[in-house]
Amino acid sequence: MNGIYTTKEGQRLVEEQYRKFLKYWPAANRQFPVSTRQGDTFVITCGEESGPPTLLLHGALANSASWMGDVGQWAQRSRLFAIDMIGEPGLSVPSRPPLASEAYALWLDDVMSGLGLERASLVGISLGGWLALDYATRRPERVDRVAVVCPGGVGRQKVGILLKIALFNLFGAWGKRKLREMILGRAPADVPQAVRKFGEFFALIHKHTRPRTEKLPILSDAALRRLTMPVLAIVGGKDVLLDSADTRRRLEELVETCEVRYLENAGHLIMGQGEAIGDFLSRGTTEHAGSMLKNL
Repeated sequence: MNGIYTTKEGQRLVEEQYRKFLKYWPAANRQFPVSTRQGDTFVITCGEESGPPTLLLHGALANSASWMGDVGQWAQRSRLFAIDMIGEPGLSVPSRPPLASEAYALWLDDVMSGLGLERASLVGISLGGWLALDYATRRPERVDRVAVVCPGGVGRQKVGILLKIALFNLFGAWGKRKLREMILGRAPADVPQAVRKFGEFFALIHKHTRPRTEKLPILSDAALRRLTMPVLAIVGGKDVLLDSADTRRRLEELVETCEVRYLENAGHLIMGQGEAIGDFLSRGTTEHAGSMLKNL
């Protein structure tokens, strides 16, 4: 069958489990679809209504459940909009237009218009980090701040991992489990029950979802120089998917407003960055309040 899921039953299982997680969203929220040229996009909004708006963009083979560990903190100062990216295992349309095009920027234009937003800050992980940076380079006038964790599209994508992905996918469930461990690291045996449940959920996603096979476009030097807003980038020195040293070098050379946090021993999955990102976003809260006072 065509589509992002391997079977209809797999799609049902993933969406059913996702909806169960969303019942435990850690802040009062509203969940609704926004109409876009690609189709309906699922959004969760929560947080301080007068706070600066912030779009949350998850990574590949994921959905907005990725943010549940951090939104409780961030919602105290910001108005958050967690967006299920199109073409990923959330509740948005399964459309996957070419990454090397303006399609995703146009889609985010529609999302922001549907939310009534002229400007917003962006937070993205991995593929969502590429999406945040791509949009900010194309629409810098609409972006206040950008925070990204292990973003794609800056440092080179490691070729060897693509061959390993193809190889491990030949070995069914065992191969996919080994692939997750290689990319995300092996989970410790004594993790809390809630974290274990999330791990099981994302294993379910990997089991039933077709990964994107398209190589991420690399943002040009000229595009990165258009990032004149404050940028925070957090990258891991042992990332097996992306060349983080190259990411750090290009951002430091080309983006004057960028703060790069290079975590030497971290891989592609970097946990525990909620406070750092929250502090970065809170600087925008002061700017937002000052702007509102000027307009009174």
